[in-house]
Amino acid sequence: MNLSHPFYDDNGDKLREECGVFGAIGADEASTVTALGLHALQHRGQEAAGITSYDGDMFYSRRGNGHVAENFSTAEALAELPGHMAAGHVRYSTTGGAGLRNVQPLYADLASGGFAVAHNGNISNAQKLRDELVGRGAIFQSTSDTEVIIHLVATSRYPTMVDRLVDALRMVEGAYSLIVMTPEGMIACRDPLGIRPLVMGKIGEATVFASESVAFDVIGAEFVRQVEPGELIKVGFDGQIETLRPFGNHKARPCIFEHVYFSRPDSIFDGRSVYAARKAIGEQLAIENPCDVDLVVPVPDSGVPAAIGYAQQSGIPFELGIIRSHYVGRTFIQPSDGVRHSNVKRKHNANRGLVEGKRIVLIDDSIVRGTTSMKIVEMMRDAGASEVHFRVASPPTAHSCFYGVDTPERSKLLAARMDVEPMRDFIRADSLAFVSIEGLYQAVGEQPRDAACPQYCDACFTGDYPTPLTDLAQRKDKDAQLSFDKVA
Repeated sequence: MNLSHPFYDDNGDKLREECGVFGAIGADEASTVTALGLHALQHRGQEAAGITSYDGDMFYSRRGNGHVAENFSTAEALAELPGHMAAGHVRYSTTGGAGLRNVQPLYADLASGGFAVAHNGNISNAQKLRDELVGRGAIFQSTSDTEVIIHLVATSRYPTMVDRLVDALRMVEGAYSLIVMTPEGMIACRDPLGIRPLVMGKIGEATVFASESVAFDVIGAEFVRQVEPGELIKVGFDGQIETLRPFGNHKARPCIFEHVYFSRPDSIFDGRSVYAARKAIGEQLAIENPCDVDLVVPVPDSGVPAAIGYAQQSGIPFELGIIRSHYVGRTFIQPSDGVRHSNVKRKHNANRGLVEGKRIVLIDDSIVRGTTSMKIVEMMRDAGASEVHFRVASPPTAHSCFYGVDTPERSKLLAARMDVEPMRDFIRADSLAFVSIEGLYQAVGEQPRDAACPQYCDACFTGDYPTPLTDLAQRKDKDAQLSFDKVA
């Protein structure tokens, strides 16, 4: 994971989904449909965007840093991407870091023809596989873990493209939702545990795939269903759809943080409205952690649905005590604490006339490093709030994610270093509380958490990782050996 690029808001103090994917086959002007779909997924990645199309003869690609609108808003740009099949990608950098060479979809000319892939997720044994491939003579053009999949497909000895892709995916660990384009059509697939999301829809005779259902709303497509964990769907240019389940049966472990923060509130995730789930989390938070205050104030925008639920459950008025500017753009990490603080105030400003003299409870989706929470509490005190309490609509984030979410290393996560009371003291709130893991499961509509095999991937809260973490283990072994050598 790359945590050094300058696009982290608030000095890396938010979890960031690393990317979103969209694909269309059988569509007139498929690249235009894809660009519109990517607009709806922009919240999943704002560092770079790319689209690859196929016109039945050739593949065409256009990639660029920045937002979708900066790269694909003109007729001239989309004219460079002809054809009835296209796939697109928006990203933050995780594995591999920033740079145009890592902007997806990645494309390669294989012996069987062109191959383009857009990947949402993270391969947790990518470095091990990469080392093995390089040892056999492979030459990598990017530092993205996604390119490992291309090399594995290229070196597979199976006869068909689908078989070669399945052969490659049997070797990878971690999380992936993939949209693949070949001269034979489009393939969409999801890892056996379904950690990363992927849904399928229809617009006229065209088949579309996306990370979230909201992309279908924007283009006027009908939501058909989610791509099931471990499912591989092949769509031909004749519209024929073939479904395979080559990885056996596994109990699904979708990422629970999609409900908490990543997905847009107007999406459907795992069969449930994200907005409804977030309101229910806020209600559960109020039941578990009541607060005697005058106002419920969301930390915008991600804390709003949970704050509405908290207010409705508690009977305390909901008010916009913080106003967010939507015209700030990206916040660059600056060298001084004073400038960092001004960056927070450029995005959030206290509604002084409302909060002055009031006891308030702030509702946010999570606390990562804690620096932003501390500054927002300070801002509310400066605006005259008599008491500032803090409630969080997720359990403490005490573990890093290795499945495609940008999180700081564990030593920089506030909950990994402190219990709740020291965390409260750090952010300088009058009180601090989190929803419980059991309360979170209840709010998103699940039965009590099965500790033996949880229904979701909740590793960022519990440390219960659902797949091996081969590269991490190897790094730890190497670091331990270096430390031993130093002591020796």
